Amino acid sequence: MNVEDMVLISVDDHLVEPPNMFEGRLPKKYADVAPKVVRTDAGDDVWTFAGAQIPNIGLNAVAGRPREEYGVEPTAFDEMRPGCYDVDERVKDMSAGGVLACMCFPSFPGFAGRLFAREDRELSLAVLQAYNDWHIDEWCGSHPGRFIPMAIPAIWDAEACAAEVRRVAAKGCHSLTFTENPAALDQPSFHDPYWDPLWRALVEEGTILNIHLGSSGRLAVTAPDAPMDVMITLQPMNICMAAADLVWSRVFKEFPDLKVALSEGGTGWIPYFLDRLDRTYDMHHLWTGQDFGDLMPSDVFRRHILTCFIADPIGLAMRDLIGIDNICWEQDYPHSDSSWPTAPEELAVVARQFNVPDADIDKITHENAMRWYRFDPFSVRPKEQSTVGALRAEVAGHDVSVQSMEKGRHERTGVISLGEMAARATA
Repeated sequence: MNVEDMVLISVDDHLVEPPNMFEGRLPKKYADVAPKVVRTDAGDDVWTFAGAQIPNIGLNAVAGRPREEYGVEPTAFDEMRPGCYDVDERVKDMSAGGVLACMCFPSFPGFAGRLFAREDRELSLAVLQAYNDWHIDEWCGSHPGRFIPMAIPAIWDAEACAAEVRRVAAKGCHSLTFTENPAALDQPSFHDPYWDPLWRALVEEGTILNIHLGSSGRLAVTAPDAPMDVMITLQPMNICMAAADLVWSRVFKEFPDLKVALSEGGTGWIPYFLDRLDRTYDMHHLWTGQDFGDLMPSDVFRRHILTCFIADPIGLAMRDLIGIDNICWEQDYPHSDSSWPTAPEELAVVARQFNVPDADIDKITHENAMRWYRFDPFSVRPKEQSTVGALRAEVAGHDVSVQSMEKGRHERTGVISLGEMAARATA
């Protein structure tokens, strides 16, 4: 397939929430306690809410910056590319990168919205709903057909979470972000019937549960003094554990239409994982009590779970072992793993290396995302105007050059231990 003819939908991008996002969206009684951005004496722009202070970590907003400026130091809005937090600029960046549409995970509330879980549940729900309304109506609604809307959950209460799924579904949102391990957030685990109201609501509304790596707030830490490279390498392991939890749980047996996406977990590990599932079942189910009827655990995985990758040559090479209908592409803008603005070219190189046919490319780049998320961008924009080439032509001249935004506010030692990183984790 010619790069210019590709149609790309990213199922895992991120946004940095703009400072004014709550204006006019909360009852007046909460005006003084609403989340807000303040600038610290050090020059960092941080979100504050209910006594918590959440910085924008540098690695989460480095699109367009030289790699030597990557780091975990807190950052400020004027040190980010505007497309991180300005939706109009984001759409320009998407078009310049050849991307038709994307789904954006939250930043400061955490991937599962755990920052909003406060003792004052009325405040928690008001802030949560204000966030979801802003995301659906303003961020996504300002550019129809360019975003798959995503809601964050009322993680503190299964019934409230189910009600929010139904509320946002009425607004056209059929995607919910969630934690990879509720037990890590002091909530009942995936194995507990406590969450059944949520599973029921997801099924009835046709909503996908998106489990993003790091959403439990726990990192794969081997030792407090291990280098950062260990954690970065092991990031998919939390997603692997979530997949095992769900496949062996009662959830898919009792809610056979539930769909789950493993976000930013990669795909290369999945063939081994599926083989391990099936061997475990074959060797042990008679004494563990597992029963999938005529199915194998790998069949259950493929029926229920969507996977995605940024740059994963091994996954593409083994796409048939994973399931071609279970793979989506992602860009991860503006995070440090993102391949923006040359993602189409990067994908094309790997696709040619493994002779991926056009039909498989179409499924991976956009058709699977459209089907799983009930998203039809072509109802807004004709397909011929949605290709990499057509989108880039629309914004010809938009500057995508690498630009330094270093202001010298932080001393860059280049060294941080896993223990220090775990202490800063906010997702």
